[in-house]
Amino acid sequence: MMNPKVAIVILNWNGKFYLESFLPSVYNSSYPNIEFVIGDNASTDDSVAFIRETYPLIKVIENDQNYGFAEGYNRILKQVEADYFILLNSDVEVKTDWIEPVIAAMESDQKIAVAQPKLLSWTNRKSFEHAGAAGGFIDSHGYPFCRGRLFDTVEMDQGQYNDSGEIFWASGAAFFIRARLWRESGGFDRDFFAHMEEIDLCWRLKRMGYKIWYCAGSEVYHIGGGTLDKSNPRKTYLNFRNNLYMVQKNARRPIWTVFKRFWLDFAALLQFAFSGKFEDAKAISKAHVDFLTNYRKTQKKRTEVAAGFEVGQVYPRLLVWDYFILRKRHFSALGIEKLKG
Repeated sequence: MMNPKVAIVILNWNGKFYLESFLPSVYNSSYPNIEFVIGDNASTDDSVAFIRETYPLIKVIENDQNYGFAEGYNRILKQVEADYFILLNSDVEVKTDWIEPVIAAMESDQKIAVAQPKLLSWTNRKSFEHAGAAGGFIDSHGYPFCRGRLFDTVEMDQGQYNDSGEIFWASGAAFFIRARLWRESGGFDRDFFAHMEEIDLCWRLKRMGYKIWYCAGSEVYHIGGGTLDKSNPRKTYLNFRNNLYMVQKNARRPIWTVFKRFWLDFAALLQFAFSGKFEDAKAISKAHVDFLTNYRKTQKKRTEVAAGFEVGQVYPRLLVWDYFILRKRHFSALGIEKLKG
């Protein structure tokens, strides 16, 4: 296919400021066969009116309420026709030719289901960005991390991750996916609402035999935390709850992994409490209660593939131990081999 159709879909919720600031760069993308879509999650600001007045050629699809990131995208993408979807956060600035290298990589290998560009910080363009950096990985206990970011330690971009290749998960901030596989996989899990739904989807696609790809030849600049700041207890709750959901759904031995994660999460709860962050400590407790409440529902989402299929790009050790005890603060210190390109 010479130039497969690409739909850039931005999910918006009260984000007029970001649309005003970053949509111009997206709209100037040079890819020749492209459609622009704004999916709105029942915003109460005038962002929809702004789009219709300023960008009349952009398609606007409105949800009747705020369904969150996961179900919001599920509903919007049912109404979009393209060969590839690009799920793009509203707080991302792009270069003119940012799409071409990623689509070229995906077209060259039909096994690549999802891909992401290099994510750099908008506020410091020499630094990787927390949400995706140079591609995502996961450890044996379900802790996600990135090439260029371990927990809160973010590396500077010095060309150390300029090799493209296979990763475990791609960031939802700039998420390229084949439309056919989006539909075949069922899209995001609506019960996640927001956070880690893209990791869960990538894990499912890997179990289906597909690859997740990092394309170093494309760079975008992400603010991050535009909708929900990382210090918000609501974000703490979603991250801890959804991580347990994800492990239960996809891990080979979920019961044993979840059991260990409960104790590790309890240590995190104590750390928050001793630091005076009592709302975050309560958020972890609530995450555990809600996980257990929904245990049977989540268990029904497991498949036979999940029980017996090993996927690559899993760090075999416990990242918490290596990071906090052994003080391994950079991806290179983990000894993970170079990407398979």
